[in-house]
Amino acid sequence: MKYIGAHVSASGGVENAINNAKAIGATAFALFTKNQRQWLAPALTAPQIERFRSLMSDAGYTAKQVLPHDSYLINLGHPDKEGLDKSRESFFEEMRRCELLGLDRLNFHPGSHLKRISEEESLSLIAESINMALERTKGVTAVIENTAGQGSNLGFRFEHLAYIIDRVEDKSRVGVCLDTCHTFAAGYDLRTREALDATFSEFDRVVGFGYLRGMHLNDAMKPLGSRVDRHSPLGDGEIGWECFRYIMGDERFDEIPLILETPDEARWADEIAALKSFANL
Repeated sequence: MKYIGAHVSASGGVENAINNAKAIGATAFALFTKNQRQWLAPALTAPQIERFRSLMSDAGYTAKQVLPHDSYLINLGHPDKEGLDKSRESFFEEMRRCELLGLDRLNFHPGSHLKRISEEESLSLIAESINMALERTKGVTAVIENTAGQGSNLGFRFEHLAYIIDRVEDKSRVGVCLDTCHTFAAGYDLRTREALDATFSEFDRVVGFGYLRGMHLNDAMKPLGSRVDRHSPLGDGEIGWECFRYIMGDERFDEIPLILETPDEARWADEIAALKSFANL
């Protein structure tokens, strides 16, 4: 089964994301469980948690159809102790929020070395951060999102993801989210069936499909290998429709949330409908 949706607003309360997802015909959704551009947030209240869990059940969503995203401020590979400690505490709190809401995964950007330490040192800090978070929480998988490689961001090579995973102690609670725009911007071709076969074969060889816990489905505004993270509506960018037809027809992408982060929210319902048609849903 393909679970298809978008990163919807949770403005006014996390429970509002559920109705926003239903309104666009989504069978999956992503959300921020707090303001993504602030370090601190009020704790979730018992009524909020109960309301979220109740609405999830009423709407027919299960945890495997939801891909929460953490704050953009967090950098688990930060070279400075103060920045690293602050990021880790925020990440622990976001994992805990998912746990309270009954969600089983948290998607995050791995981190940046800020050109002050080596890639390997920063990647090792990210793995250490994940281990610490898993020790302090239960039932939530840390889902590493690949990046476009813009600036000093890590995670743009499949080898970066594998390096982190290799150093996570509980491999049952670590996974990967592949973003199609980021993958393309990082230099992995997704424009033809032959290119898609090659790219996903390399992903399977280096990381393994067993670790895939979600995807972000975005076309790319910039050319292959640009290392620039700019999303386009599906079919309007450099990747084109063939990539999304391929994913919808391939069972390796079943049973995980497939999430639009395309820039025009007014087109989400139509994009979801198109993806469903490719999957014969």
